[in-house]
Amino acid sequence: MEVFTVSFFGHRMVDNALGIENRLEQLIRTLLREHEYVEFLVGWDGDFDQLVSSAIRRCKREYRSDNSSHIWVLPYVTAEFRDNEESFRDYYDEIEVCEAATGCHYKNAHQTRNRAMVDRSDLVVFCIQYASGGAWQTMKYAKKQRKPYINLKEQLEEAE
Repeated sequence: MEVFTVSFFGHRMVDNALGIENRLEQLIRTLLREHEYVEFLVGWDGDFDQLVSSAIRRCKREYRSDNSSHIWVLPYVTAEFRDNEESFRDYYDEIEVCEAATGCHYKNAHQTRNRAMVDRSDLVVFCIQYASGGAWQTMKYAKKQRKPYINLKEQLEEAE
């Protein structure tokens, strides 16, 4: 079975959330239609991550749910996860703890996890509007690795 892996990264705060969410849904539906099986790798650290997870869940519910996994990739196990593990397991299809990030200092763990997600991905989806922060650093890394990527923020601005 062909598995197509997509990871998502964006700033904690998102302008034009409705426009971004519409773009996400279009993209997710296309991926579900065009690929035998899709792994959606997500974080849980801000507005964009929440928009992505909502869009994935909505597309799986309304369009197609038999050929994908919604996977939350943690840099390390947190107290919040331990305290709410059952709820998180109900929300995501799978939860992974990034092995590469578990031994890192917590300040480096997110970037290490992000790079591992990029390395694993066939497509990387960004929502970058500022040339700073962890998501921007991850986009620089994806470009350096020559990974196919989309910046939804740029697409939205071009369409306006």
